[in-house]
Amino acid sequence: MNKPVELPPAVIGRQTMTPSEAFVETLVAHGVKEVFGIVGSAYMDALDLFPLAGIRFISVAHEQGGGHMADGYARVSGRQGVCIGQNGPGITNFVTSTAAAYWAHSPVVVITPETGSMTLGLGGFQETEQLPIFSRITKFQAHVNNKARMAELTGRAFDRALLDMGPTQLNIPRDYFYGDIQCEIPRPIVIERGAGGEQSLAEAATLLASAKFPVILCGGGVVMADGGPEAIALAERLSAPVCNSYLHNDSFPSQHPLWCGPLGYQGSKAAMKLIAQADVVLALGTRLGPFGTLAQYGIDYWPATAAIIQVDADPRMLGLVKPIAVGICGDAKAAAASLTARLAGKSLACDANRADRIKRIDAEKSVWEKELSGWTHEKDPWSVEVSADTGLMHPRQMLRELEKAIPEGAMVSTDIGNICSVSNSYLRFERPRSMFAAMSFGNCGYAFPTIVGAKVAAPDRPAIAYVGDGAWGMSFGELQTCVREKIPVTAVVFNNGQWGAEKKNHVDFYDNRFVGVNLDHQPSWAAVAKAMGADGQRIDKLSDVGAALRAAAAAQRDGRTTVLEMMVTRELGDPFRRDALALPVRHLAKYKSTQAPRN
Repeated sequence: MNKPVELPPAVIGRQTMTPSEAFVETLVAHGVKEVFGIVGSAYMDALDLFPLAGIRFISVAHEQGGGHMADGYARVSGRQGVCIGQNGPGITNFVTSTAAAYWAHSPVVVITPETGSMTLGLGGFQETEQLPIFSRITKFQAHVNNKARMAELTGRAFDRALLDMGPTQLNIPRDYFYGDIQCEIPRPIVIERGAGGEQSLAEAATLLASAKFPVILCGGGVVMADGGPEAIALAERLSAPVCNSYLHNDSFPSQHPLWCGPLGYQGSKAAMKLIAQADVVLALGTRLGPFGTLAQYGIDYWPATAAIIQVDADPRMLGLVKPIAVGICGDAKAAAASLTARLAGKSLACDANRADRIKRIDAEKSVWEKELSGWTHEKDPWSVEVSADTGLMHPRQMLRELEKAIPEGAMVSTDIGNICSVSNSYLRFERPRSMFAAMSFGNCGYAFPTIVGAKVAAPDRPAIAYVGDGAWGMSFGELQTCVREKIPVTAVVFNNGQWGAEKKNHVDFYDNRFVGVNLDHQPSWAAVAKAMGADGQRIDKLSDVGAALRAAAAAQRDGRTTVLEMMVTRELGDPFRRDALALPVRHLAKYKSTQAPRN
């Protein structure tokens, strides 16, 4: 294969070119090096130019996987992730991954070639209205209504993905790639985000100075702003315990003495007990989503009387979920730096009890770590029954062994199942852009393709996906992508033969009457991996877990993808939403007879 020809960053000045050339040159201007998708005739004229432009087209197994790869790429690199597919069914396959990117605030550009402009609406082959489908799950939609505007609208879709921190759609009628146009390739727009309004920053600084027990909640905005050092400096000035917002365990380093762990589902009891004592909470770069502040483990931890300072780059998020005392519309990094500067040299109320607060932090963390180490299996009656004498690994013990063996600098993506959710208690990171989850959209099949995209963006970092066996059935096809495109990652597949998150609801609310939750007669996923050209290993002993993960990380350095099939018991952690279910009520006689419970 010939190497791509080295070209200048992009052509300069107004010139005659084809729309395909204008499209590709605009990608080059925005630094695009990789595009994820499935080949299609709708954009083939532009695709033909990718190699000469130095753009790698990564051919995926399914467009949803390609969209998730673009998401993972964006979240690691901080740049736009790009995906493209054939008009009609290829484009509708992007819907789920685009919605996931929307709730993760990922700057993904979804390029959607469309049926030709002269046949749109005539019910032609592979035709559907592609703009309405994405209207509520994108931050911006650009429709090329004239081929002369190809470069302009392509550039705008890329600019808005970063400016609005979310996915954008670029919709292009397939016949608009052809012909000649006169145009100039637009330069990317770069916007510097500020710390926020002077008055709100001053009010926040005054409130923090008067706080006796301030707590910082670091969210995804800290990661996206690369604001880790500034968050650390502010926390140290206040000697404040720091919690991670839900599924943003990489927003504050876990080895720092002030780190307390994540809030939300299957989070840290230490973090929950400490934030419950707060008189002021600084929500730094987080929208305070309802799922991330729900009561857990029977602890209703959100401090009802605390004054909340919320910092978010999107003003629509301020005060949306929780009532706030001060709202700062600003960049998390810049706001943290400004607040630290405003508190410098001042006498703070929290200085008086600093030593006591540090002791409380250490004590709560110590108690929680001891509980985690002793929490070797779930204790509800059903879990005790199904986990007894099985010869399989208990999920929590297995997760603890994985935690110990995760290599330095690793990136970890998690899917939406029960064991994946329990892993929230065990995942700790020292650097940002290390943890990726489906966030509020919560779709299965997310983790594996996302970590593939992350690996493309950061090829020198170990890349690990935590996937339940149900979600693995949706996403294992992307092993073809890993092998074919030489993208080495590690998939840790939790095989317990069930849709665990939903099965827990059947246990707690439906007297063990299981419908559609057991995944019996599965293949050996390790054997399937080998058949697809990857490495596969079946693990059923705790003593083998750590060594297997370390070996799989080493195999990545040799270009090998590995599937570690973890054989675990069927015991289950707490359900997602106790608040969203109730014990069933039956009025019709035919439904009142009690069905026998089943395992």
